[in-house]
Amino acid sequence: MAHHPLTVLVVGATGGIGRLVVAEAIARGHTVRALVRDRAKGARLLPADTGLVVGDVTRPETLPAAVAGADAVVLTLGSSGTGASSPETVDYAGVRDVLTAAASPTDGARPRVVLMTSIGATARGSGYGHLLEWKRRSERLVRASGLPYTIVRPGWFDLNGPGEHRVVFLQGDRRRSGGPADGRVARADIAQVLVAALTAPEAAGRTFELVSAPGTMPSALGPRFAALDQDPPGSLDGVRDEANMPLDGEPRRVRDDLEAVRARA
Repeated sequence: MAHHPLTVLVVGATGGIGRLVVAEAIARGHTVRALVRDRAKGARLLPADTGLVVGDVTRPETLPAAVAGADAVVLTLGSSGTGASSPETVDYAGVRDVLTAAASPTDGARPRVVLMTSIGATARGSGYGHLLEWKRRSERLVRASGLPYTIVRPGWFDLNGPGEHRVVFLQGDRRRSGGPADGRVARADIAQVLVAALTAPEAAGRTFELVSAPGTMPSALGPRFAALDQDPPGSLDGVRDEANMPLDGEPRRVRDDLEAVRARA
């Protein structure tokens, strides 16, 4: 059970990771609110005691009501194509619009943000480069928001061996093969780390890659978070990330979004 139960909004709640985050947060004693586009689908896929809020990250006007009163937001967004579900529209603009709603709450509260992106997010020119660049831009928005945050970059989902559940935190994002050799981790273990970060003060302001090794999940993750370096104050990138995506080379709309997020912070 959580020492300090929170009201947690899960964005991407009906996805493969999101469903596990919802279940893990409820198991830890949090009150969970799930952002869903289809209430019937949400009721079918999520535990009965999940609060359902109908909204869509591609429709910013639906987000303030979802965020209102939330102590924390977990973002597990994943795009699935082009157009309305493109990496820019979902992985990036969806995060931007949730942050906009969270930075201007009607009740004055400013929620903690836990964002899931991907190992290799700082790679350039890879086969997944287009997706990864938008995920990295979403990370930059979170760091610029002024909200307390943790950014988690998991390895490849569910390709770990049956005895590989000892989570390993890395920093610097130097594993860039674009395949499982970069690291593997179980979806359920990712969910445990994301939810643990909500209440661990040691996780604040940290960005890390998440992979697994032989062994079991530690009983307490606080010491693992504490061993990480914090992101430098005011930096757009994670600690030890390669400086290979200069801001002056970014699209004008991306720079405008960063300026707007910083102004609200």
